[in-house]
Amino acid sequence: MNDREKKFIPDEDVYLFNTGCARKAWLCFGCRYIPELGAHRFVVWAPNAQRVSLVGDFNSWDRAATPMECIDGGVWVCFVEGLSDGVLYKFCVTGADGHEILKSDPFAAWSEHGENTASRVWKGGSYKWTDESYMSRRAARDFMREPMSIYELHPGSWRELSGKKPAYRELADSLAVYCKHMGFTHVELMPITEYPYDGSWGYQVTGYYAPTSRYGNPDDFKYLVDKLHHAGIGVIMDWVPAHFPKDEHGLANFDGTPLFECKERRMAEHPEWGTLVFDYASDQVQSFLVSSACKFFEEYHIDGIRVDAVSSMLYLDYGRRPGEFTPNRNGGNINLDAVAFLQKLNSTVLVNYPGAVTIAEESTAFPKISSPPEDGGLGFCFKWDMGFMHDTLDYMSMDPLYRSHHHDKLTFSMMYAFSENYVLAYSHDEVVHCKKSMIDKMFGDYDQKFSSLRALYGYQFAHPGKKLIFMGGEFGQFIEWNWQQELDWLLLEYDKHKKMQYFVKTLNRFYLENPEFWQIDYSWEGFSWISNDDRDQSVISFRRIDKNGDEIICVFNFVPVARENYRIGAPQHGIYSVLFNTDDEKFGGSGTYNESDYITALVPMHGYDQSLELKLPPLSALFLKLKRKLPVKHIPKIKARREGK
Repeated sequence: MNDREKKFIPDEDVYLFNTGCARKAWLCFGCRYIPELGAHRFVVWAPNAQRVSLVGDFNSWDRAATPMECIDGGVWVCFVEGLSDGVLYKFCVTGADGHEILKSDPFAAWSEHGENTASRVWKGGSYKWTDESYMSRRAARDFMREPMSIYELHPGSWRELSGKKPAYRELADSLAVYCKHMGFTHVELMPITEYPYDGSWGYQVTGYYAPTSRYGNPDDFKYLVDKLHHAGIGVIMDWVPAHFPKDEHGLANFDGTPLFECKERRMAEHPEWGTLVFDYASDQVQSFLVSSACKFFEEYHIDGIRVDAVSSMLYLDYGRRPGEFTPNRNGGNINLDAVAFLQKLNSTVLVNYPGAVTIAEESTAFPKISSPPEDGGLGFCFKWDMGFMHDTLDYMSMDPLYRSHHHDKLTFSMMYAFSENYVLAYSHDEVVHCKKSMIDKMFGDYDQKFSSLRALYGYQFAHPGKKLIFMGGEFGQFIEWNWQQELDWLLLEYDKHKKMQYFVKTLNRFYLENPEFWQIDYSWEGFSWISNDDRDQSVISFRRIDKNGDEIICVFNFVPVARENYRIGAPQHGIYSVLFNTDDEKFGGSGTYNESDYITALVPMHGYDQSLELKLPPLSALFLKLKRKLPVKHIPKIKARREGK
């Protein structure tokens, strides 16, 4: 290394990386073009390696041609001139054990995929963003008090475009139009960081800094995000810091030692998945992972990350029997290093990227997932409500004859609804592995399945929390999701499916236009039960309230029996209008009852001085709002019926 090259050794950045303080480690490590030298700088962390060289197309993969020099902290460096974008390369690492192996660049910005595992040179910086207005608005937004309706999708199986699997740019144009048309506020992309095995759906990551090349190059992915932003659609990325695969070219045993994974052998592997666990106690691993997330916020303008499998990170005994794990320093089963890492991750992201969101896929009762670190929490913005998902799907799959015995599956979620900031998710995990599609989970005949799914979505959107549905669920795809083929879009030629799609579009619009459903999502101030105990008739009712005190009454009938005279308490005297009826014929419903207005009667019910006598369609949700107040003298005084008591 000559004196001129030494000027471009990132000593300060290496220091930050080694102390766990790096936020932009990709500027230091990996492949980076140095204009002053007219050369690319290659930097890799391999502190226990005996030798490291750079191999690739440029030197005919000669392992001796381009040796790298070790500087302080086990960081290896070399400079190469004359490289163009797309040139393939790897690091030839002679490990501490003397074994020589070819490794992909952990910090590569672009890589091959599948059986081909080389990294690619990428100069970067050529894409011209056009989303300044969106990013400015995002920085001023508070998603806690705004609507979020998320469309989760797998980019490779959403739909075929031009008769083939979509590329980022093709996907961008179609997806932006579709999501805007359907009223979704965000898309959540299943993992797009580079991964070798298609069947992992992206959850076995080898390239934490590279958007997968399956759909194009890094600029193509920027185009996708840019296009969605122009349509007003936020982009959330599924991100996987919980584990990584054992693939020889990847992070595993990188320099002949457990470098990225846990040092203790029995704690280094996930027993259920056969993958490796990151060493969250390592300062360098913390820098590596935090910088990975930050790169996608910084360079790709994403709006959020959904962190996969948080439970597996938090518990040392996850998937292990007693005696198969090493307790923490206090003798417990909590991974204290993972807790500290997640706190650092969330603090770093939310401080540096205004308007960004972080979401935890976490399924246990671990406390304060969505509380700030200064209050002892992990610092996530939101947590997936797995309990709500499982309970409601169990309920809707059972014979209505027995639902009265399981009424708590509808109502129990409100016992803990405000203990965290929740996302109510019906995700990809629920429509694979013989679990059936969303529509097929519903009990009953063909028509009842559609009615049930509409009622369920109605309940999801009225319930406190942000919303997420997986692709295909919006039009009632009957077969399970298959990552190898596009969704069954041909179903939209059939009336029921077309109307189901129209229903979800209309429900999204209704949700967005009514702040009662989202303005106070995480406090009892925004929610009040009217009746939660009518298990005999499988009916529940509640109020959603905005910051101005305006409210919507939500009533749900979860059995295929109409209720002609069902009485509920009402907070105001007056005329209430039906704003939304999931059983409307335009949605494919039966149209059993089409009343538009109801007038309260001076009949006490559910703690109110007045009440409404409603006609409830079978398997339905009704949303009502006060149209006009009336003086008490205009309220008819009638004898209460037994229904709804």
